[in-house]
Amino acid sequence: MKNILIIGAGKSSSSLIKYLLEKSDAENLRLTIGDISTKNALKFIDSHKNAKAIVLDVFNEDQRTKEIKKTDLVISMLPARFHFEVAKDCIKFKKHMVTASYISNDMKTLNEAAIKHNLVFMNEIGLDPGLDHMSAMKIIHNIQEKGAIMVLFESFCGGLVAPESDTNLWNYKFTWNPRNVVLAGQGGAAMFIQEGTYKYIPYHKLFRRTEFLKIDNNKFEAYANRDSLKYRSIYGLDNIPTMYRGTIRKVGFSRAWNIFVQLGMTDDTYTIEDSENMSYRDFVNLFLAYSPSDSVELKLRSYLKIDQDDIMWEKLVELDIFNPKKKIGLENATPAQILQKILEDSWTLEENDKDMIVMQHLFGYELDGKKHQIESSFMVKGENQTYTAMAKTVGLPVAIAALKILKEEIKTPGVQIPITKEVYEPILLELENYGIKFSEIEVPYLGYNPNNVIG
Repeated sequence: MKNILIIGAGKSSSSLIKYLLEKSDAENLRLTIGDISTKNALKFIDSHKNAKAIVLDVFNEDQRTKEIKKTDLVISMLPARFHFEVAKDCIKFKKHMVTASYISNDMKTLNEAAIKHNLVFMNEIGLDPGLDHMSAMKIIHNIQEKGAIMVLFESFCGGLVAPESDTNLWNYKFTWNPRNVVLAGQGGAAMFIQEGTYKYIPYHKLFRRTEFLKIDNNKFEAYANRDSLKYRSIYGLDNIPTMYRGTIRKVGFSRAWNIFVQLGMTDDTYTIEDSENMSYRDFVNLFLAYSPSDSVELKLRSYLKIDQDDIMWEKLVELDIFNPKKKIGLENATPAQILQKILEDSWTLEENDKDMIVMQHLFGYELDGKKHQIESSFMVKGENQTYTAMAKTVGLPVAIAALKILKEEIKTPGVQIPITKEVYEPILLELENYGIKFSEIEVPYLGYNPNNVIG
């Protein structure tokens, strides 16, 4: 019998748990799902005989170590900042570990110990990061094996609302952590390299420098991720002239979102006095000049130069942000927290809504003096509010990797991400059985096309 401890039973855990339970009889698996509340875990388990839900406080060292001692592999679905304490216990008690989060500097310090104890510590094995690494490395390795030289790599991913559930002017709803959406792009300039020239986009310009994409005859836009350069050496692309990673949205979203950025509503560095009793209208007025006669609407249109018949204006009105009766209801809140509260009124998924994940890679390479380009993409829709596209694309790679580690099909030890053939080939192949399959086509080499960029 192989025991798996899953710590964290949030929304992204549903497909992960379902997959492992479906395999549990054939693979002789037993699951323990630990969370501060057993509500979600009990729902996902649905009385399955090979699983149990327990209350687990990850900050309770005695309880945490007791459960880790009893297992063969730990899957941490906790927020990234909590992985390290779990990881140290996994080293101490010689247990494999899998996470979907970005690999941290703290986690990297455990590499030598993991190798010494022959432990696989797999990180970045969810959606983004995860599926992006695996699908990209498969094609990059194929290109390099031809003796070709990579000259361009662009990668885009987005969690969106499915077309049949797209019911607002923003063409957007929250399909993952709303706070991360509100704070997206902050923490430093976006960095990338274009035709050999380093480029930097400061936060206040980020949402006006977007790129157009076409995926399965659908039009999208993308804004730059904060650091597109950190994977150059990891991907073996140190000398590549163009490397860019971006976040996908429906066309028009970024231009409208830029309103909030320019007003200062996405700021999370200070709190607002008496925010609890403030109305939505009062909140908007905080960021506008004082006028004893002009309305909030008039001041905002004047400040941002928005015409009353502009779709941008209609998008703001749709959010009901000028309502003088709706109260914020959050004590000592930051502007970003208040904006999130307002957006959740309009952008929370309804019971029957479905989400959608979209990803696209562009690979440019030179072979025998001629330049070529490959376009690789996929779109996946969620089934319902439990088995969302986000849960599917995050949870399934985690689950498949965990099982293959236990079966010693993935056995290279150390703290790592899924960029080797040993890892990505079998996982990508199995994911195709669940509708997660990339479509790869040869397209004319375009390189960096400035006509595709706004601003």
